[in-house]
Amino acid sequence: MSDLDVVIVNWNGGALLRDCLAGLAASEGADRLAVTVVDNASTDASLDHLPALPFPFRVIRNADNLGFGRACNQGAAAGTAPAILFLNPDARVEPDALPRARAALLGEPGWGIVGARLVEPDGQTARSCARAPRPLAMLGRAFALDRIGLVPPHFLRDWDHGQDRAVDQVMGAFLMIRRDLFAALGGFDERFFVYYEDVDLCLRARQAGYAVRHLAGPAARHLGQGTTRQAKARRLFYILRSEILYAAKHHGRLAALGLTAAAFCGQIPLRLAQALARRSVTEAGEVLRAARLLAAALPEIAPAILRA
Repeated sequence: MSDLDVVIVNWNGGALLRDCLAGLAASEGADRLAVTVVDNASTDASLDHLPALPFPFRVIRNADNLGFGRACNQGAAAGTAPAILFLNPDARVEPDALPRARAALLGEPGWGIVGARLVEPDGQTARSCARAPRPLAMLGRAFALDRIGLVPPHFLRDWDHGQDRAVDQVMGAFLMIRRDLFAALGGFDERFFVYYEDVDLCLRARQAGYAVRHLAGPAARHLGQGTTRQAKARRLFYILRSEILYAAKHHGRLAALGLTAAAFCGQIPLRLAQALARRSVTEAGEVLRAARLLAAALPEIAPAILRA
């Protein structure tokens, strides 16, 4: 029996995955961990030459890329510990982070999810906690109105993340949740292929009466976009797709239709203009490719919008 199940979803993580596992191996109480890596059809030999590990370790190999939320659910189902940590392969935990976070989570009956302080490569604490997205704020951010202060930014940039506090959402790069709560919520919503699945899970946990907490003490170094930076067009496409699906699920049809229009009339033209201003033909091509992917996906996501 383990004290904590750690689930890592890997897609061409390469050396990042090995460094992540090395951090877990150096953790306090590492022998009480159980670690599952769910590999989403990597093609880079990510799982070759892994370090010796002091904990039970399993790999689930998917023949296709099933997405982050679905892969997380696979990994969680393989364990039995009272707490589950979803950890990105581009994150390396500090030695005391896991026992401190687990003790905090399970020591407070009203706490459902905790996140650690994420440290960027330059040593700065990341502004990783976020506000629950509201329809008008989502629409405003699509037109970059957060840049001029007319709507609040998604992330809590005005707070230094130096204290423990309740928040709307912690980032899925380090998200620890009670297993019984995760089961009661039905896990991650697999309609979100990637992005917004952590936003949705945190909202549903709070709606169930549990607190979502940022912990300033436990820390992890986080590269950020460690694997998705390989596929910029698909990254933008999935962000836009997930925003629309989230709006449909939590804010209704009009919000989802508004965000769909804002994607094509706001976000994509603005990103294209920025790319052209930087004279980056490659970046402009990625933006146009994302637009084509989103247009092609509209028949697939239309039922979710119309049912909202």
